Amino acid sequence: MAHNAVERKRRRQMNEHLKLLRSLTPRFYIKRGDQASIIGGVIEFIKELHHLLQVLESNKQRRLSLSPASCPSPSPRPMLQLMPSTADHYNNPFPPSSLKDQTYLLGSSCNSSVADVEAKLSGSNVELKVISRRVPGQAVKIVATLEMLSFDVLHFNISSMDDTVLYSFLLKIGLECGVSMEELAVEVHRTFFSPPPITAAAAAGRRHYHDIYQNELL
Repeated sequence: MAHNAVERKRRRQMNEHLKLLRSLTPRFYIKRGDQASIIGGVIEFIKELHHLLQVLESNKQRRLSLSPASCPSPSPRPMLQLMPSTADHYNNPFPPSSLKDQTYLLGSSCNSSVADVEAKLSGSNVELKVISRRVPGQAVKIVATLEMLSFDVLHFNISSMDDTVLYSFLLKIGLECGVSMEELAVEVHRTFFSPPPITAAAAAGRRHYHDIYQNELL
């Protein structure tokens, strides 16, 4: 009797832990409700977050290593060319004349059946939102592209519903950044069709996970 009570308690605790893990993990990582699927999905989600953390930490360390004394004075950066998306430009080729129209120029989008990308200014920063089907490793590809374009990631969030995922970024515009909102949206959209740019941070992250994978095989 005592053994059965202990076993029931153990199973109840296990089910509670699995329920908690499932509530903390985006749905598209967990295909079924059995124990193996939940644990496997959680592991995959943690690996992707860890990879993303490696990229962001490497980027942060590189910025901190550049002291003000060793950095040359940056040349004046041209004003961001705040243009609407190409499709909207052709639909309304006439320049805006009202304050509302001027606000419209502060953002741009690039949409397709694969992904919807929206970029807009928010004060001195940029808000970037990407909606798409779940693509493994896509967050790392987007971050690598943002790094290449001289944007710093201040905040990043992933939310999901079924197989649809929303990536939300708050970006700081780097001194060497000269792209428009339209160009930013287009470049991020391209990450769904091409491999990520090879940056030092991305290469370090890949080496890190290659070592983990090799150790798991041993």
